[in-house]
Amino acid sequence: MGLFELIAGVEAEEKTLTVFNPEAGVPAALREHFADRNLTIERAESDAGPRNYAVLSRDDDFLAAIDVSDVLGPTRGVTPDFTRETYETVLDELDETLFTSYDTERMVAASKEIEDRAWRGGAGELHAGFQTCARFASQADVYEHLADRGTLDVHVYAHPEGREELGTLSGPNLHLSTETEIHDSWFVAYDGGGVDAMKCALLAEERLPGSFYGFWAYDPETVDEVVSYLRATYAAPEAGGTAADGGCGGT
Repeated sequence: MGLFELIAGVEAEEKTLTVFNPEAGVPAALREHFADRNLTIERAESDAGPRNYAVLSRDDDFLAAIDVSDVLGPTRGVTPDFTRETYETVLDELDETLFTSYDTERMVAASKEIEDRAWRGGAGELHAGFQTCARFASQADVYEHLADRGTLDVHVYAHPEGREELGTLSGPNLHLSTETEIHDSWFVAYDGGGVDAMKCALLAEERLPGSFYGFWAYDPETVDEVVSYLRATYAAPEAGGTAADGGCGGT
């Protein structure tokens, strides 16, 4: 199962958030709030039960329930930070919900969160793919810094395009490949350094120029699947971690 297939597998698990007895404008506000996620928002009326109460489901399976005010705030339109503290039960179920329209700036910001977790862990493996050597060049200093952290083992994957901009890497293991999935996908995955609670991954495909479609994952099994695939498919780094001529695993 390749990187694109991993995305498709999560895509098939689309979820629905049904808000019962909503106030005017609440369904629209929820659609705006979750606009970059592959989540359907529906409304329903019931004779009994509270207003603005939302149920998260997949097909006919109940996943979680929440008061809409925990998502949108007590006054509609006043949105709290998107954190586990505000509505943890729903976020736990959305860990593998797709986002649908991240631009490059948001992909960089999302990557930073996983890089920070790997830095704090200081052990294990960090795997990252920024599509091409040219795109990775602007992040090379960051990854050399990460590779100096504790016993953290850093692996970078890239299409050779723009390798003259990259030069020599002193710390990260560089895996060059001309495979389409490397050229067209952006990913960052941290194996947790032996701690399941630290595992996380971001995987996305650039389906339109500058527009990424993919998912976040904190589920240990999903993260392990991403990391295991990268290890098995693109095993051999360039000698010395340099952007020299020649390919590696996956070419």
